[in-house]
Amino acid sequence: MGSKRRRAWVGLTAAAVAVVVLGVGIGAAGASGRQPWWGLGQQATPTPSVTPGDAPTSDASSALGAPVSAGPTTAVPSASTSPSVPATTPSPSRTPSASGSPAASVPATTPPSGDRTTAPTWAPPPADAGFDYQIGGVYAPPSGVTVVSRDLEASPAAGLYNICYVNAFQAQPGAESWWKTNHPDLLLRDAQGNLVVDEDWDELMLDFSTAAKRTALTTIVGGWIDRCASKGFKAIEPDNLDSFTRSKGLLTESQAVAYAASLSAYAHGKGLAVAQKNLAELSTSNARKAGFDFAVAEECGTWNECDAYTRTYGANVIVIEYTESGFTKACGSHGSRLSIVLRDLAVSAPGSRTYVRKAC
Repeated sequence: MGSKRRRAWVGLTAAAVAVVVLGVGIGAAGASGRQPWWGLGQQATPTPSVTPGDAPTSDASSALGAPVSAGPTTAVPSASTSPSVPATTPSPSRTPSASGSPAASVPATTPPSGDRTTAPTWAPPPADAGFDYQIGGVYAPPSGVTVVSRDLEASPAAGLYNICYVNAFQAQPGAESWWKTNHPDLLLRDAQGNLVVDEDWDELMLDFSTAAKRTALTTIVGGWIDRCASKGFKAIEPDNLDSFTRSKGLLTESQAVAYAASLSAYAHGKGLAVAQKNLAELSTSNARKAGFDFAVAEECGTWNECDAYTRTYGANVIVIEYTESGFTKACGSHGSRLSIVLRDLAVSAPGSRTYVRKAC
């Protein structure tokens, strides 16, 4: 059902809503004069240490929903969080850098006695928790909300479990020039050399078709993940996992899973859980290979897909519906065990004419 997905539109309209209402949110960096988050500095190209086969292999309802600790043999690449000037010479293996070699956040070998480094741990959001989806603009979470998803550019909500939204598989609206200037080799092109655009959302598609390109993309997105961690987020929501379904056959599911595994290894090394965003067709086996810890499912009630996610993640599924009918269906079938919310397509803030939010 990936091709039918009516994902929340967080392009120019949502950015405008966020800027007008609060001056923050998707695209607010450029609007406010701050440096866009997609151009922040990263260190040298990492070598992801986890392959798709290294992900959890125990029972889905427990292994994908319980706190996890990174073992001492999981080496994770590190990227700088300090802003820097983007590289002027485009290269798939060069990214903006303000410092030297990357440092692994988890030791590759067991350190000597007395010099042990605590391994990062992460956990998914609590199941069946009050949830709010604020990727289009932030505001004080409604009463009863304990889990909130916000854009990377925003600050986490104090005292809550915060999920950091990043557009990891496609170019964020407004970032096209940055990608074309600095990393043209990482943009997907057809046989004629033309850039491939996701026609559903009018976004340039990223090319994760080879191991080298996945490594280069992990370096770039790793810088954003660093910002999520440094701000205090507890998980990331990498969007457009299903982009391969709209790539005109140029990308495959196995390539998307391999790229997701690289991002998950990096995020886990920073102590962040990782969400599977949409793609109900993804098997439990591939979800484990990708290293996902929970799911963020848009319109699974509308498309009768919620059971596909619960088979893999048990109750660790967050559902966002955009129609009253889909919301009613999701609440009726899964409202007693999943976090379910109704939002407007612009995921706008209170005060906007489009604002809608309900919970089961």
